[in-house]
Amino acid sequence: MVFMKYRMLGNTGVHVSTVSLGTMTFGGAGTALGDALGGLDQAAADAVVGRALDDGITLVDTADVYSGGESEVLLGKALGARRDDVVLATKFSARVGEGPNRVGASRLHLVRALEDSLRRLGTGHVDLYQLHSFDPVTPIHETLAALDDVVRQGKVRYIGCSNLAAWQLMKALGLSDRHGWARFVASQSYYSLLGRDVEREIAPLAVDQAVSLLVWAPLAGGILSGKYDRTGSSEAGSRRSAENYPDFPPVDHSTAWDVVDVVRAVAGRHEVSPAQVALAWVLAQPGVTSVVVGAKRPDQIADSAAAAELELTAEDLARLDAVSRGARPYPDWVWDFAGGGRVPA
Repeated sequence: MVFMKYRMLGNTGVHVSTVSLGTMTFGGAGTALGDALGGLDQAAADAVVGRALDDGITLVDTADVYSGGESEVLLGKALGARRDDVVLATKFSARVGEGPNRVGASRLHLVRALEDSLRRLGTGHVDLYQLHSFDPVTPIHETLAALDDVVRQGKVRYIGCSNLAAWQLMKALGLSDRHGWARFVASQSYYSLLGRDVEREIAPLAVDQAVSLLVWAPLAGGILSGKYDRTGSSEAGSRRSAENYPDFPPVDHSTAWDVVDVVRAVAGRHEVSPAQVALAWVLAQPGVTSVVVGAKRPDQIADSAAAAELELTAEDLARLDAVSRGARPYPDWVWDFAGGGRVPA
């Protein structure tokens, strides 16, 4: 039995599990991407969701674009009578149909997308409704005003965003504060030992503004799961071994395996899986509230959930940081040079 831990979602007073269930593996059977990710049917989705909830996972994430909406349908049925046991999150703005208005963050598309998601999920409200990505066409104040409306209507409890740059997120927060609109309480961002760009501006912003970081791909698309080494996959059906599977998220393969070696070594000392080490490292970073993990089987989500219990030592964290840390970006290295030893009290 996993001893799950919980952290607050933004400054809402709502707590969510430090390990969350992502549902990109649900549905899509018969398509190249769906089969590579999992292509789970209803029975398999039921088993994964059931194990996740039994292990204390309370945040479940999906999106209208996953498997053409099938992920939401399967998830809604899998939750069934346990719907209120979770903080249910979905996302909008990706293309979900033909025509110029079946994509983006306009009020028109947002309202339609929300109604479609509610129908597929079989629920009257979404707990966390997230802008999936930046829309360069729609002014952000249009999106925020529409999101505030659906919150006031009771169809959405809280709002979040995903894949925004720090300046875009800060602009949105400023506009919400100025107009008294609902505020983004979470940013779903890519973060892993093989992708630490979020540390430059997004993570410090999240800490400063009490915005939760919900981390997607904390295993870097499976590379940090222990399934892979320099020769390729050691497990049949692994997504990166699938033909034509994209390098997503992109990884610097010239250094990735050095990181994997250290992850494996730390895992061996703790007698846990490499995946648990990679997840525990992310959870130890400032601003992170939860890591979002997918699974094809109940045992996989159970292994990931156990990362909530893993306490890495200072030595572990230092070794993992040293092997994965890149060069200090500008202007950080100028601050180091000119700081004069000044540090916050």
